[in-house]
Amino acid sequence: MSKKRFLITVLVLGVLAFLVYLQVRTWRRFDWHRFWMATGNTNKFDLLAGVALVWVDYYLRALRWKIMLRPVCEAKTVDLLAPTVIGFTGLALLGRPGEFIRPYLISRKMNLTVSSQLAVWTVERIFDAGAFTLVMAINILCFSHQLRQLPGFRDAPTRSFLGIQFTAFGLFEAFSVGVLVWVAIAGFVAFRVRSNPERASRFFGRLFGLFSAKLGAGAAKRVRSFGEGLNTIKDFRSFLQIAGLSLVIWVFIGLAYLAVTHAYSIHHLAHLQLQHVLLLTAASVAGGTVQLPVVGGGSQLATIGMLRGVFNLSPELSISCGIMLWLVTFMSVVPLGLALARTEHVSLMKIEKESLEEGEKAQEESEELPKSPKLPKIDN
Repeated sequence: MSKKRFLITVLVLGVLAFLVYLQVRTWRRFDWHRFWMATGNTNKFDLLAGVALVWVDYYLRALRWKIMLRPVCEAKTVDLLAPTVIGFTGLALLGRPGEFIRPYLISRKMNLTVSSQLAVWTVERIFDAGAFTLVMAINILCFSHQLRQLPGFRDAPTRSFLGIQFTAFGLFEAFSVGVLVWVAIAGFVAFRVRSNPERASRFFGRLFGLFSAKLGAGAAKRVRSFGEGLNTIKDFRSFLQIAGLSLVIWVFIGLAYLAVTHAYSIHHLAHLQLQHVLLLTAASVAGGTVQLPVVGGGSQLATIGMLRGVFNLSPELSISCGIMLWLVTFMSVVPLGLALARTEHVSLMKIEKESLEEGEKAQEESEELPKSPKLPKIDN
């Protein structure tokens, strides 16, 4: 482990330890017997259904990657499935450094450059972010009446700011409107950048150059690389397919969360609907920014906090469900991924090191060149 990664790990551990301390101090009393009863009485069929939904989700991700490869090759979804599953296994076991395993394995299997697959990975993350925020915003706006009745929102006091009265859920609604506007603006900007990367890079270079020449040059380079990376979208039909798959992927994740909550058949969790559990998905994604290899951390704490604070569940049930959600939606890929890694003759530790080295090399090459490696021109 490098010194930088060691320091980051120590810092994240410190943050997680502090958050756990605050949570334990708030609850003061924890009934372990109640925790094990809640966990042991879960419906195993519902949990397996959640795992199945998550595994289908990996197939959909492989299918989406295949569509983004159309400008350079005609790939088969089945050929991309093993690298996809192994890549997410690496992410679960190795933490953030494992993110580069998937594009590296795909580049090696399809005989493509690592830089081209890092561009695909970047575009994939853009679509994931857009689809996720869109699903959450629509959920909050369309089901505001049901969500408003959740204990954490219903019982929260009304506050005043500059003479304006607002509630906790009112802030959620305002945020969702802001997110929809952001998605629309981001989509428009991405379209303009994709149409003419050179012109867009000059514009942003001049804009940020008002603050510093170095900042302007860096912005121009990033915008140019971003625009050329969008050439992974072959045509408008491919765009619609990628966008549709991205939305379906996040709906499937929400359904997996729904299956896990319904596994607690003797508790209030069994009565939750999709619009409710999507809030748990949002909490998990937000908490996932603070994540450690194997043990996770941030996503569980955020989900547990949502169950406790908004759904008003007991500490024991909140922790049980939070951990179960993490195991099903994040860690359930590990057995399948390890089996496929053995079949593909892949060592996760070795491939992590190679993928990081290739990723750094590709980044250095893109910074040295006046333009990023360009994929074939897309069809209009």
